[in-house]
Amino acid sequence: MLIDSHCHLDRLDLTSHAGSLDAALDAARAKGVGKFLCIGVDAANASVVKGLAERYSDVYCSVGVHPLDLADAQLTELDWLIGELDHPRVVAIGETGLDYHYQPDMAEQQKRSFQCHLTAARQTGKPVIIHTRAARQDTLDLLREADLAETGVLHCFTEDWDMARQALDLGYYISLSGIVTFRNADALRDVARRVPNDRLLVETDSPYLAPVPHRGKPNEPQFVCEVAAFVADIRGEPLDTLWQNTTDNFHRLFPLAR
Repeated sequence: MLIDSHCHLDRLDLTSHAGSLDAALDAARAKGVGKFLCIGVDAANASVVKGLAERYSDVYCSVGVHPLDLADAQLTELDWLIGELDHPRVVAIGETGLDYHYQPDMAEQQKRSFQCHLTAARQTGKPVIIHTRAARQDTLDLLREADLAETGVLHCFTEDWDMARQALDLGYYISLSGIVTFRNADALRDVARRVPNDRLLVETDSPYLAPVPHRGKPNEPQFVCEVAAFVADIRGEPLDTLWQNTTDNFHRLFPLAR
């Protein structure tokens, strides 16, 4: 079994599946994808992702506020977040984190929101799903400061080995998306080769970032198979080994999804 550890099922382009999410999930299942983690990004879709996780036995979800979705002050309130996390199908917090590439002017608000999510993680014991872009030092500093017993994952990782190593030293996992297949992703492929077997995840981040040979098209969960095959190849390991390792890692990081 392979797991898509990060997808946005409520945002998929379902044109090629006649508008049917069932068909899109069945296409992934037919290729061996056995579970899906549907990600929360703001207050508006918290009930949506929980509804999808209730509807499908192989879908789990997270709840949180993306750093680029902080317009509503309510979204960073700890009480709201703790309340939304109290659901049996919610296995993680986020996605949360920092993105100074698109909104450097919101850095302070992003840090406060990130800290709120990390506090929720400490109180609930649920792992965090972290988005980080152009905010390397602040991301690592806040993770060190939080010092969580139950850590999380740096999803859709795009940084270099130095940042990956520091995150790994703090106990975090690294998740690779279709970006690793892109022509200009040499630094990321170096990371892919060096992440330990017990800290690696794969994902689509669909509907974004479709891997080669689907680049430029809407991404979907079945394409996690292409990500996994590419990563296994550059790591020089059998594909079934990578499938098993990433599945084991997913269940270790997200025990509520076992």
